[in-house]
Amino acid sequence: MAFRPLHDRVVVKRLEGEEKTKGGIIIPDTAKEKPQEGKVVSVGPGARDENGKLNPLDVKAGDRVLFGKWSGTEVKIDGDDLLIMKESDILGIVD
Repeated sequence: MAFRPLHDRVVVKRLEGEEKTKGGIIIPDTAKEKPQEGKVVSVGPGARDENGKLNPLDVKAGDRVLFGKWSGTEVKIDGDDLLIMKESDILGIVD
């Protein structure tokens, strides 16, 4: 990828949502909600505190994460739909 986020920003690619309900009903594309789970593609070096010390991020490339429904800014890079968000917008890492 030709994009490197700055400071405490993280680039996330959304994972595909479910196409069927638990009961087996197929959900059309127009009715699907955007998934709130994604894979971290790249991370910035970290944020600086008031003393100028660099605080590294807790997430790393390859982590599966959960984030808020309206988190991040949607961008298209190299034909991929990605989200750029601050690390604080990430709710947690899925193991």
